[in-house]
Amino acid sequence: MLALAVVLLLTDRLLTPSPTAATADKSIAVLPFENLSADADNAYFATGIQDEILTRLATVGALRVTSRTSTAEYGGHPGNLKDIAAKLGVAHILEGSVQKVGNKVRINVQLIRAADDSHLWGEIYDRSTDDILGVQGEVATAIARTLDTRLSGEEQQLLARKPTLNPAAYDAYLRGLEGHKAAFSPVLLRAASENFAEAVRLDPGFAQAWAYKSIVDGLLYFQALDRAAERLEAARSGADKAMQLAPDAAESWLAKGYFLYRTLDFDGARAALAEASRRLPNSAETLSARALVERRAGNYQQAIELTQQAIVLDPGNISYLSMLAETLSTIGRTVAAQRWLDRGLALEPGNVYLIAQKAGNHLVEGDIAAAGRLLDPRSVNIDDPSLLGVQLWLATVCRDYAAVSKGYRAAMTAPGFALDGWTFIYYPLLGWSLRWQGDLPAATATFREGLSQLNALRAHWGDNGYIATSLAMIEAGLGDVDAARRDARLGVELAGNDAFSRISLRSTEAAVLALAGLRDEALDALIRLADDPAVLNIADLRLSPVWDGYRDDPRFKQALATTEAAIARQNQPPEAR
Repeated sequence: MLALAVVLLLTDRLLTPSPTAATADKSIAVLPFENLSADADNAYFATGIQDEILTRLATVGALRVTSRTSTAEYGGHPGNLKDIAAKLGVAHILEGSVQKVGNKVRINVQLIRAADDSHLWGEIYDRSTDDILGVQGEVATAIARTLDTRLSGEEQQLLARKPTLNPAAYDAYLRGLEGHKAAFSPVLLRAASENFAEAVRLDPGFAQAWAYKSIVDGLLYFQALDRAAERLEAARSGADKAMQLAPDAAESWLAKGYFLYRTLDFDGARAALAEASRRLPNSAETLSARALVERRAGNYQQAIELTQQAIVLDPGNISYLSMLAETLSTIGRTVAAQRWLDRGLALEPGNVYLIAQKAGNHLVEGDIAAAGRLLDPRSVNIDDPSLLGVQLWLATVCRDYAAVSKGYRAAMTAPGFALDGWTFIYYPLLGWSLRWQGDLPAATATFREGLSQLNALRAHWGDNGYIATSLAMIEAGLGDVDAARRDARLGVELAGNDAFSRISLRSTEAAVLALAGLRDEALDALIRLADDPAVLNIADLRLSPVWDGYRDDPRFKQALATTEAAIARQNQPPEAR
């Protein structure tokens, strides 16, 4: 249970309706635009133009547009377009190239019907950077008309709108967009925030740049606790500014929805993201954002369905496959989760995050051997940081405490380690691994250092459920039973209406009670939680040292049997549950 928090924090079958003939005829994928500029640094410009055209197309409700992530692998010279279209499930392909020399830009685009490789439409746009700002809407409008798509008045206005009249601001915006879309990396996200800040400095009326700056600052909110308040305020002000400037723009509603999600206003977030989806009916991102809201609110089936819809639009997006598998595994549907993880690994066989998830899914099922085979050093790079949490979880249930202690110590002494993000949880986990190893002096020293560090963090950042429960684990290790009980309960209470976070906090509360030696309270907690497969998992109940000394108690056996039955029930066909 303790290591599961690290896995979550560090790291059904898709019932896809057959598209109607009309939808299939109007389906399209935009392949990465080729950068023909002599300067390779201008690649961001080609990527940004492609992304902006794709976003414009996504506003047209009668089209079905495949998202960018699924087309990313087909850049350059992609090969057989008919095969690519079949893999993406579309009838049409848009190819293009961008050449930027000084303030001159040439954009060459062509629309191809994949079935017979016929060119339906094409155009070359020679513009200056001062006159490039409306091309994306022109391209999207031409494609819609070529595919005999009737545009509503609102869609025509959205396609014709120019986001800014300042070329330098637009250039900074495209740089920011590249960093935001490229990968979930704190370094890239910080650079993206800076580029969006430059865009709004150059044009304070640039609503899209305000919106994306808000979204990026919201992502950075979780990256560094020492600047969390600052990032959250930046996300709020950016979303407010975007809404003030462009209340009918999808990006404004998306930014507002993300901010409300970050602040756990799920009703507000749900309403805002529904507005974003209405304006961007082909956006996988808005669907996945809505899925995140429903998952946090505890509406897991709705979250699953929305994520499946996002995958239909973006079938190659590994993060969506991972998110769906995580949701399924969380509620005990480990068989379905396995299928989605296998689908992701078929797309990216060496993806260590998916491998870590799959190993963790096996541990939830109690299949230690399968998890161990996945983490065999002969088949995977065990030094990859993405594997740390699940490796140490496996080592804990296998009672290899020396390996657990070594792993946490290595992480905490690595260059660049800082007590930010969620690394504060290392202190209690290292302390308990040393305790179970029999090194009481080292365990006590670790607990005391962790107590000092986490109390300082709490004073600086304020109360947080994970800080409270981490402190509770430390207090249990130091024998302060009353403080451990109090902080464990506080952690659950601080989750508020965040049902998804409350899962791990509730399981940790039960573990803290057990570690503190509060036998009756711990077993009573287990019995209350046992019928919820989202909270308890078989591997920890059967094997975790947390429950040593409890397993012969009839109440523990009852909790284990109930958990096993709940997980078995979740993995039955829907009609049999």
